[in-house]
Amino acid sequence: MKSPFVKELEPNKVITTSFLVHSKEIRQKKSGELYLSLLLGDRTGELDAKMWDNVAEVIDSFDRDDFVKVKGLIQVFHNRPQLTVHKMRRMDDSEIEFGDYFPSSRRDPDQMWSDLRGVVEGIGNPHLKSLLNAMLDDPDIAIRYRRAPAAKTIHHAYLGGLIEHVLSLCTLAKAVGPHYPQVDCDLLLTGVVLHDIGKIYELNYERGFSYSNEGQLIGHINIAMRMVADKLRGLADFPPLLRTLVEHMILSHHGQLEFGSPKVPQFPEAVLLHYLDDMDSKMECMRALIENDRQVDGCFTTFNAALERSALKKDRYLNQAAETRAPRPPARPVDPELAAESGKPVAPPAAAMHPLFAPKPDSAFADKLKQALHSNGPKQES
Repeated sequence: MKSPFVKELEPNKVITTSFLVHSKEIRQKKSGELYLSLLLGDRTGELDAKMWDNVAEVIDSFDRDDFVKVKGLIQVFHNRPQLTVHKMRRMDDSEIEFGDYFPSSRRDPDQMWSDLRGVVEGIGNPHLKSLLNAMLDDPDIAIRYRRAPAAKTIHHAYLGGLIEHVLSLCTLAKAVGPHYPQVDCDLLLTGVVLHDIGKIYELNYERGFSYSNEGQLIGHINIAMRMVADKLRGLADFPPLLRTLVEHMILSHHGQLEFGSPKVPQFPEAVLLHYLDDMDSKMECMRALIENDRQVDGCFTTFNAALERSALKKDRYLNQAAETRAPRPPARPVDPELAAESGKPVAPPAAAMHPLFAPKPDSAFADKLKQALHSNGPKQES
């Protein structure tokens, strides 16, 4: 196992460890010399890195999605950790354990697959169950569905992220669907299982996460439509009108035309699928943003384009607020009479301890004024 991981790095320390190269850019200094700007990562996060010197020795030796061994200094730059690389070499696949470099679901993929098959088994409509079983019985789909991320970067962007997202939606659909009498829960669950199934071919996830050529050219919605059509050829008795409803849910699940949906949702199950999908995606995006943020100080993350906002690191915020509000131990009250008997000074009232009320040294003018008042003060009548 590699060590240290990104989340274990500390500022002002020299490290030697390995990373997966997420991005590589060749840039130019003001002097005209080249330097490397890199984004490195492992299963715990990502790290900005710069290589300023000896670039010519390594510039052509590695590329994006390669594994590299690096030695360098961790520093804080613009409130984020940054690695200044001193030495670097490309690693062979035989030197690494792939599980160290790719984020993955904390849940067991085989157990999630079993849970998904259980959901399908509970569907009462025989036509919808037959379609889903035809999909999930396909060996290639079964392998990919267990492993695929739900997205390249935005949400559930880790191995097993797709099936984890789908199971989360199944739980939400079972909880929310029965609340609305007009919702057909079998149809809703079918939409949940199929809406993102095209992502198993849209994304590459063998090394880094990227779009396949098919994903770039067609996209996961159209891929899913093609997959459904392929399976329906073997289900001759599948009702044509029901087929149209399933296809509409896939086509409309992004909710709006500007978000990539060819159609907007036009019946209750399609509307509910969209909103549950959107909610689950945003909640996971928020979790990942807060958990993986690389800001060293402060209570807010960097700006997230998908959410169109920064996020509050609630635990850090509450802990800082608690430290700020922590009261000082109260001074023991002093009884004036006991203090006088003991000869100890009486503690001044709380207000008198405020800087505004603290005694100040007398000026020369104040001394003269006091003398004048004492010498010329009114005489008391006998």
